[in-house]
Amino acid sequence: MFDLRAIRENPEAFRKAWNRRKPGLGDAVDDIHRHDAALRTALTDKQEAEKLRNETSKLIGKAKASGDEAEFERLRKVVADAKETIEACAEQEEAARAELNELLYGLPNLPLDDVPEGQDEEANVEQHRWGEPKQINGPKDHADLGEALGMMDFETAAKMSGARFVLLSGKLARLERAIAAFMLDIQTEEHGYTECSPPLLVRDQALVGTGQLPKFEEDLFKTQKADELPAKDGGTVKVSAPAHYLIPTAEVPLTNIVRETIIEPGYLPRRFTAHTPCFRSEAGSAGRDTKGMIRLHQFNKVELVSVVANEEEGLKELERMTECAEAVLKRLDLPFRRMLLCTGDMGAGARKTYDLEVWLPSQNTYREISSCSYCGDFQARRMDARYRPEPGAKPEFVHTLNGSGLAVGRTLVAVIENYQNEDGSITVPEALRPYMGGLEVIS
Repeated sequence: MFDLRAIRENPEAFRKAWNRRKPGLGDAVDDIHRHDAALRTALTDKQEAEKLRNETSKLIGKAKASGDEAEFERLRKVVADAKETIEACAEQEEAARAELNELLYGLPNLPLDDVPEGQDEEANVEQHRWGEPKQINGPKDHADLGEALGMMDFETAAKMSGARFVLLSGKLARLERAIAAFMLDIQTEEHGYTECSPPLLVRDQALVGTGQLPKFEEDLFKTQKADELPAKDGGTVKVSAPAHYLIPTAEVPLTNIVRETIIEPGYLPRRFTAHTPCFRSEAGSAGRDTKGMIRLHQFNKVELVSVVANEEEGLKELERMTECAEAVLKRLDLPFRRMLLCTGDMGAGARKTYDLEVWLPSQNTYREISSCSYCGDFQARRMDARYRPEPGAKPEFVHTLNGSGLAVGRTLVAVIENYQNEDGSITVPEALRPYMGGLEVIS
């Protein structure tokens, strides 16, 4: 969420920032002012009515004791009217607060000044490149290579789960596991991240905290509530179970580790990593990457999350985190480039984002394999995650970052395509051979 006081005091800064995201989005400032004014009016009127009720209630006893029935009845009516006003104002307060929250929860984060303005990926700015794309004669697509090896099966997966799922087997399944283990070892042993094994099902509050809800619910997989369950006597019993969601990324549970906490001095920065499946409905992506493993409903990813104290530390951490992700690509000798995303191409929760794009020979282009974002206190406000700058100091909101270190499936795709041989076999990168029992070639 956002600091309402800051919006009241400097509305044009928010208007300008949101307009950089999307022309016209800054008009939301006017709606915020309107709902905020309605809320504050309702609160003030309720407080005044409560004060009148309390003061008048003290006088009723005196009027009754003095035998002044007319004054007694007048005071009773004042109290009754005040109660009606309190109830009406409470309803107005609830409605105004709900409208204000709905508006604020749906607005994206404010981009930093150095983020280039633009509406789509065409406005993203390349920062640097690493490695030279290998010259491969007639490069084959990873799906064709995997299916020819008999170790990548989309048809069988579709029978079980529908489109956009894959069944890996044999050496390719082991290669995927090797890539994940390799990534985790680098991030934990060399870069100081703490490995976690988080829940894959989370409640809606966790997704609200990181910004996926309420705006992006269509992109999520939601479990259905069980209204009735079998009872011991053979009948059924009605239950009320909260709905859960499959995580779209381990960013959700890892960031929520600091939810509703106050971190004491000396415990920042905190850095977490996890290898998990991720589940996405891919709403709105019809027709995009329907073949192969680029865009699946279920895929594996090694996620990186950092919790720091402020913007200065956050921007340093963004550079560090992105370099941690780049290290994996360098060890695997996979050519890539770093892109600074424009205002319209960033995720809703980000203030600044770098994308890493790996070279895919079959497409003759670079494709996203990691996205590293600095979120400021956007998520912390939604989660009520705070820290004390020093012992006894007033708590302040932490700043959060998240990034892929990397997407395991897309890394597998990149390895298959960049290490393909003319006979259809795949050379195992040297860095992965210890995780593959010394295997040098998959054939």
